[in-house]
Amino acid sequence: MADLNPSRKRDKALGVTRIIFSIVLVFAVGLTGCKSPEQKEKAKQAKQAAALTKKTKPKLREENTDVDFQAFVGRLRKAVAARDREMLKSMMTPDFGYKLQPEMAGFDPSTTGPGVFQYWDQQGLWTELEGILSEKFVPKGAFWVAPPQFANEAVNYDGYRAGIRRINGSWKFAYFVNG
Repeated sequence: MADLNPSRKRDKALGVTRIIFSIVLVFAVGLTGCKSPEQKEKAKQAKQAAALTKKTKPKLREENTDVDFQAFVGRLRKAVAARDREMLKSMMTPDFGYKLQPEMAGFDPSTTGPGVFQYWDQQGLWTELEGILSEKFVPKGAFWVAPPQFANEAVNYDGYRAGIRRINGSWKFAYFVNG
């Protein structure tokens, strides 16, 4: 086999060319990885648009930091989301209020007792109940109520509201009414 370089010494020009080619290649790779100002602006706008359209879960910080209250509200939310009637029944007061009824002399406190689940099914109130229970609970009289607007006397709140109260040392779901 014939050698191209009969003196068997390295060609110095070839070594310098390799080094220069390697340096140029490193710069080319480095510069193509940099973003232009237009690309940076587009990326920033895309990130802002994604942040605006992203659904965030509400932070459910209750003013009542009792561990048993927090646990009760968590179980209540899960039971409503799962439509677990047996669990809900065990968490409700026996005279659970679910419908305000107008009478001639003011309002009857509420329609109470059995029939609540049928009423919620007929009226399609399960999603409304989930929404109200996702709100923060605040104190109002003997109850902890959601949404907080209902407890604020300055606001004339007349939408759906839920109330929880402690009975004989344990928390109970007392009412979910509108009006």
